[in-house]
Amino acid sequence: MRAFVFPGQGSQKVGMGVELAAASAVAREVFEEVDDALGQKLSAIMAEGPEDALTLTENAQPAIMAHAIAVLRVLEQEGGISLADKCDYVAGHSLGEYTALCAAGAFSLADTARLLKLRGQAMQAAVPVGEGAMCALLGADIAKAQALADAAAGGEVCTVANDNDPGQVVLSGHKAAIERAIAMVKDFEIKRGVLLPVSAPFHCPLMQPAADAMAAALAKCPPGALRVPVFANVTAAAVSDPAEVQRLLVEQVTGRVRWRESVVAMQAAGVDSFVELGGKVLGPMIGRCVSDVSVASVVTMGDIEALAKEI
Repeated sequence: MRAFVFPGQGSQKVGMGVELAAASAVAREVFEEVDDALGQKLSAIMAEGPEDALTLTENAQPAIMAHAIAVLRVLEQEGGISLADKCDYVAGHSLGEYTALCAAGAFSLADTARLLKLRGQAMQAAVPVGEGAMCALLGADIAKAQALADAAAGGEVCTVANDNDPGQVVLSGHKAAIERAIAMVKDFEIKRGVLLPVSAPFHCPLMQPAADAMAAALAKCPPGALRVPVFANVTAAAVSDPAEVQRLLVEQVTGRVRWRESVVAMQAAGVDSFVELGGKVLGPMIGRCVSDVSVASVVTMGDIEALAKEI
C-alpha cells in the first residue's frame, strides 16, 4: 500500500518550481492558476524571491502547496498516473494537509490557494510579532518534551506543537516560556533546543483567532468528497467524511501536528511505500519513525519520470 505525503512550512526556497515549469506546460498551468486565484504573481516570488517575501507565512503556505500540486499534476498528466489508482492514503504536515486534500479532490486548486493565503494571514495576525516563538527540541521524545513544556510554562502558553519523529519535537507558545524551555533542556536529558526562525507560534492555543477565521472560511468553502482518505494531523487517523475533515482543519490551527503517530498509524494500516511530493523534508522523518518501508522524495522532472516508471 502507498501513501502520498506533502510537506509543510520551511520547505520553501527561492527557485522552487523553476525547473519543473521550464520542462512542463502542466506545471506552468498550475502556477498560473494559483497566481490568478490570489491576484498576485506568487510564481515570480517563488522563482526569483526576494527570500523574505517568500518566507512570509501568507506567501510560503500557498507556494509550497502550488509546488507540490504541480509535481502531482505532472505525474498524473504526463506520467499517466492516477492518484486514486496508485495511492491508498494521503497526508500532509500542517499546511501540507490542505495540499493533501487538494490532491484528493476535496478542494479545487484555486480554493486551496485562497484558503492557505487566508490561513497564513490569520496565523500571522493572531499574535503580535515578538510575543510568540517556537523551538525544536533535538534528541527529545514526546514524553520528555511534554515534561519540559509543563515545567517551562510558568503560567504562560508552552505546548507541544509538532511531534515530528522520535528525536524531534517542536514547542510553541509565549516567547518567554519558549526561551525558558531552551534554557532547561539539559535538565530533561534533551540534547538541545533551537529557536526556530518563524514569525508566529503555530499550533498552540495562542492561534485561536486564526482557528476562528478558518472556521468562517471553511463554512463558506467546505471540503467535498475525497478520492482517497486523509490521515489527519490532529487525530493521526484516517478520515474520509468531508464534515469531519472540515472540523479537524479548524482544530488543526491550535492543535498538535501528530506526524510521528500518523506515520506509525499509516504503516499499521498497511502502508509500506511513502512518496513525498514537492519536498525532501518528510522523507527523513518517516525513515526515523518506521522501518521496513520505502520512501521516495519527488521534486524534479527526473524524480517524476523515475516514479512513473516504478509505480
